Amino acid sequence: MAAGLLLVVATALTFWQVDLRRHAGEQFLAVARPVPAGVVIADTDVRVVRVANPSGLDLLAADRRDEVVGRAAAVPLTAGGLLVSAQVGPPAWPPAGQAVIAVAVKAGRAPAGLSAGARVVVLVAPTSDNSQAAASPPADQTADTRRAEASVVATSDAEQGGQVVTLLLTELQAQAVASTPGDVALVQVGPRQ
Repeated sequence: MAAGLLLVVATALTFWQVDLRRHAGEQFLAVARPVPAGVVIADTDVRVVRVANPSGLDLLAADRRDEVVGRAAAVPLTAGGLLVSAQVGPPAWPPAGQAVIAVAVKAGRAPAGLSAGARVVVLVAPTSDNSQAAASPPADQTADTRRAEASVVATSDAEQGGQVVTLLLTELQAQAVASTPGDVALVQVGPRQ
């Protein structure tokens, strides 16, 4: 039985090594620096990388660089990611029914280390002089605070302290948050179950 097990392990390792050697020289395109959706991809935005076993992936081969450079990114591209055909072409960002907005968040009103991909609850509390602007909020919101769920797309430091956070949320929630004057607070929440 031990000899049979060793034979199976040896066979698997042999096939693995043969597959690695077969794909060892293959080069593909990767993202060198972040590219927002809709922005034209420059030559400096892509780089060539080696991928040991691209089986099952729709990666763009390095010799297709001319097909990528000069075209728009269909979705936001993150540095270090491998490029696939669906990421290049007419913008598909934000997805249908979604919107992207930027909100200014004062220091201390968002968790430290907030990064792209985080899920947050957006709370906009009107200042005392614009509490009338938040009249007739949706049923799940208090009369004084707008609430929306969103995903963080990007963050950057603001000149006056605090940060600017770019969010992806539904179109209606984006309009409600953007049209409500007041202070924005972000509460990071865990993944949906």
